[in-house]
Parts: sequence; C-alpha cells; structure tokens
Amino acid sequence: MSGVAAGRAKRRIPVGVWALGFVSMLMDISSEMIHALLPIYMVTALGASALAVGVIEGIAEATASIVKVFSGALSDWLGRRKFLAVLGYGLAALTKPIFPLASSIDWLIAARFIDRVGKGIRGAPRDALVADISPPELRGASFGLRQSLDAVGGFAGPLIAIGLMWAFSDHIPTVFWFAVIPAVLCVAVLLFAVKEPPRPEGVRKVRAPLHRDELKRLPAAYWWVVAVAAIFTLARFSEAFLILRAQEVALPLWLAPAPLVLMALAYSLSAYPVGVLADRMERTTLLVLGLVLLLAADLALAVAPGLGGVAAGVVLWGLHMGFTQGLFAALVAEASPPELRGTAFGVFNLVSGLALLLASVIAGALWSAIGSQWTFLAGAAFTAMTLGGLALIRTRLATDASA
Repeated sequence: MSGVAAGRAKRRIPVGVWALGFVSMLMDISSEMIHALLPIYMVTALGASALAVGVIEGIAEATASIVKVFSGALSDWLGRRKFLAVLGYGLAALTKPIFPLASSIDWLIAARFIDRVGKGIRGAPRDALVADISPPELRGASFGLRQSLDAVGGFAGPLIAIGLMWAFSDHIPTVFWFAVIPAVLCVAVLLFAVKEPPRPEGVRKVRAPLHRDELKRLPAAYWWVVAVAAIFTLARFSEAFLILRAQEVALPLWLAPAPLVLMALAYSLSAYPVGVLADRMERTTLLVLGLVLLLAADLALAVAPGLGGVAAGVVLWGLHMGFTQGLFAALVAEASPPELRGTAFGVFNLVSGLALLLASVIAGALWSAIGSQWTFLAGAAFTAMTLGGLALIRTRLATDASA
C-alpha cells in the first residue's frame, strides 16, 4: 500500500466518520487521563491488590459489553443511532467528576461501573453508525480511521496526565479534575457535528432484534468472526497490567501513564494503514500478523529485562491492537445485514467483553499467586493456541465468503 493510496482513501472518507473519530478521541483523552493513573491510585492510595484491579477492570469492561447488546438492538428497533450515542457519551461525561471526589474504593468502583455503562450504551450504535455512513469500499479505512483517532486520545490522555502529574507534584485527584474538560467537548462535537443518515429505502423494519428468529438471520460468517474474536480476547487482558508491570521495574510515579502513551502511539500509527490494507487484501492474514505481534509482546513483557524490555512489549502490544481492533469491526459490519448491524455489534462486544473479564481475572489471580512473569506467559500460551485455531477458522471463513 502506497502513501498516495492511503491519502486518497482518507480524503474520500465521509465527514461524519471524521467527526465520530474526533468524538472518540476526546472521550479517550478524558478516560485515559483517569485510567492511566487509576490502577496505581487504587493500589497505593486505597490499598487494592492486583487481583482486585483485575476483577474491577474485568467487571467494568464486561458490563460495557453486556449493555452493548441491548443498545445495539435498540438502535436497530428504532432505526436511529445518534440518540443512543449521545446518551452514552453524556453519561460517561457525567461520571468524570466522581473520580476526584471519591474517598474510598467503593466510590471508584461505582464511577467505573457507570462510566462503562455509558460506554456500553454508545459503543454498538456508534460502530453501526460508522458502518451506515461509510461506503462499502472504504469500510476498512473508515473503521481504521476511527480507531486511529481513538488511539490518538489513548496516547494524548496519558501524556497530558504525565505533564499534570509533574506540574502538580504527583497529585492524582487534580489530574482527574482536568479530565472533565475533554469529556464535555466530546459531547458537544457529537451533538453539533454528526448527522445521522436517513434510513435507506427498502431496509426491513426489525421489531424484536434479539429474538431467536432475527439472530438466525445473522450468517455463519458473522458467527465465525465472533468465535475468532472470543478466542483472541482470551489471549489479552486489561492494559492496567501494563502499568503495574512498568511499576515493578521502578518507573517513577509521575511517569505511571507512560506505558499507555507508548501503546496508544503504536496503535494510532498502525490502525489506519492496516484499515486501508484490509480493503485491499485477505483480512485473516492481518489477524495472524496481529496475533504474532501479541505473542511477541507477551514474551517481551515476561522475560525481557528492565524498562527497555517493558517498553518493547508495550509497543508490540499497541501494534497488535492496530492490526486487529478496526479489522474486527469491519468484519462484523460486512458479515451482518444493515437492519441488524447494531445487534450484530452488540452480540460481538458481549462475547468479547465476557472473554476479557475471564482473561483479566485469570491475569490478576496469576499475578497475585505466582508473579507477573506468569501472567504474561499465560497470555503467550493463549495466543499460541489462538494462532492454531485461526488456521482452521481461516478456511471456514473463506468457504462461507464464497458460498
């Protein structure tokens, strides 16, 4: 893929997709300013264990995934998606002041839970809205662009948090207060810059999206994508463990968000080019490359010495995200009928979220029981098994696609 081709694709991507990308970026700046410091804050200030961090993070993400099923189905039933996206982003923005005001772990759990409910409400309708707005021949590039801008927020948020930690002498609640600003801007951009396209003529009206008869309309290729994503998610876990691993090798407290900066920078730089590639080549090949990158990341984080080893593992982790996250979204969009697209994204995210909950709990338990090295070695083992399974599933996907 040439830079010229990527540039041409970028110019043809609709304005609404760009706006949704900036919405994601602003909310990610806000969320990552908080989440980059939250594991350290829970462990050092409130006395939580690594296992508790894994359980809290896993439950939070699983909650978001469960809610996505219902919000995605509701968007199909309504035939409209922007309202639910505004509701979800607005709820997340309202939770941000709770983090600096929290005086106990219970308050932080509540805030994290409500924030993830907001994520669940907006996630599937937003992804379906991207698919509705983008032309089919630019779907990979459109999802890659949104993921790329989202990842810009992923490294800008922790980077801003580092600067604020330095400026305010490691006072974490002050950083949390600053995170309120981009969250408010995010909702404003969504309200005024994103216009929902009219419902296409001839698209079937769905009365009960989660009914068994409707779910049967989702083709076999879609369910194979869900299966691949579930197995893949078992091979990774919450990025909170990247922060804790960096702390183990004596990273200064004010630099605690640095792993997320590196990860998101690698994610941002790779997501859009991979999305453009996905419109031009066989997509499971890119998934295989993403898994190889995750395997290398886990091994580096497990055995490579010092901050250099952690940094290498974190960069590889970000690259694997760039190779896989937008690609999965594009595969779901293509494998699902337009009238069930919200439901398809909701079910996909539910299965992935439950797998992430299991992965994060296993990671936290291994960390607490036998050490961080075994957490990442277990991730490497799951990744190797996923690579083996993908070789079989790849053949089935190709068969279903040609059927």
